[in-house]
Amino acid sequence: MLAIVQAAGWPIYPLLLASIISVALIIERLVSLRRNKVVPAGLLKRAVGEFKRGANNDKLLEDLDGHSPLGRVLSAGLRNVNASREIMKESIEEAGSAVSHDLNRYLTTLGTIASISPLMGLFGTVVGMIEIFGSQSPTGVANPMQLAHGISIALYNTGFGIFIAIPSLIFWRHFRALVDGFVVEMEQQAVRLVEYMHGDRK
Repeated sequence: MLAIVQAAGWPIYPLLLASIISVALIIERLVSLRRNKVVPAGLLKRAVGEFKRGANNDKLLEDLDGHSPLGRVLSAGLRNVNASREIMKESIEEAGSAVSHDLNRYLTTLGTIASISPLMGLFGTVVGMIEIFGSQSPTGVANPMQLAHGISIALYNTGFGIFIAIPSLIFWRHFRALVDGFVVEMEQQAVRLVEYMHGDRK
């Protein structure tokens, strides 16, 4: 591996940094965007049931806030349950916007890495081509060592840039679709909450 890095020259270092960041972000998002952590099953019915019993609603709302992103949305609605239907919906929408922003965290960075990695590889290719042209002596005889080094820089950087971009792009699209699905599901559960608390649904 060290020999490859040395053969690829200095343009490989930004690509190595990008690959480390990409792997770290993918692992973090895989852990954070688990379904049972974002939209736990049965949370809505349990929250509504406990709230209607009214034993300790302040403690319930505090627990919901720290439970999950869906819990934050439900908590915002339950805090305004005695207000009008419109105010309750507005409070849910505000909490939903904040939750959606949190769920999309780091995805812009991952998408940027997916976009610029091939360009960084292309930059390495240009550096390699400069090395190749620099291997020509005034007499027209090429320096074999410099020529080989230029080819190595060009090929390794191009390949590594594409190698980073492909998984980064796949996971970026996967996480975006996952977040969109979670947001839709939270919206549906928030609508059910309003209907439960205003007597439209039992």
